[in-house]
Amino acid sequence: MVPRELAASRPCLGERILFKFQVKMRSFKHWTPHYITSRLAEKYYHRSHADEPWLTPQAVRFLEGWLKPGDKMLEFGSGRSTIWFARRVNSLVSVEHDPLWYERVNASLKAQNLEHVIYLKKSIEGSPAEYTLVPGRFEDNSLDVILVDGRLRDECINASLPKLKPGGLLVLDNADVYIPSQVITPNAHREGVESPGWQVFLDTAAEWRCFWTCNGVSATAFYFKPC
Repeated sequence: MVPRELAASRPCLGERILFKFQVKMRSFKHWTPHYITSRLAEKYYHRSHADEPWLTPQAVRFLEGWLKPGDKMLEFGSGRSTIWFARRVNSLVSVEHDPLWYERVNASLKAQNLEHVIYLKKSIEGSPAEYTLVPGRFEDNSLDVILVDGRLRDECINASLPKLKPGGLLVLDNADVYIPSQVITPNAHREGVESPGWQVFLDTAAEWRCFWTCNGVSATAFYFKPC
């Protein structure tokens, strides 16, 4: 039996229903006509381009023209992008934290004989996590392309920047979630950063050329290290 003093403090059924409704409505606040149209377009695109990376279409088109057969690349976060990139660069190191997903992607890599890919399973636990230490295996100014699309993104970016060649390309997926921009997406930051590590990145890359692509659902940003 509920004590009288607790029962008196409990909201009535109507209040509880109203609260749940308000919470649910807040979770759908971003469902504007623009978002719904963009979301449907995104789903159609990825279904009809099943072999492409899960980036914005504009990002994929840009990378098709940018990547060269001799490029050396580092990828945080694996998936169908891993196979797509492996077919376009000379060497690829890809880092994954999820054991089940790792096995699935690894099987696909082996089935397609993509032997020039070094596929690493690294933990995101601890401080620093071994996942974020992977850039340490490369010499400074040795990578042509870095894609950050996995966990601990701010730590991975800051550890990777010295490894990028002058003129090299850094690709940050879902950039709108972490750093300020004017793109129109549900989670876009207008000011401030998601964590202090992102401010470190912005300070480091303050003089870098960059451009953003957006599909109305998420954004992919490109940063070019000065020569």
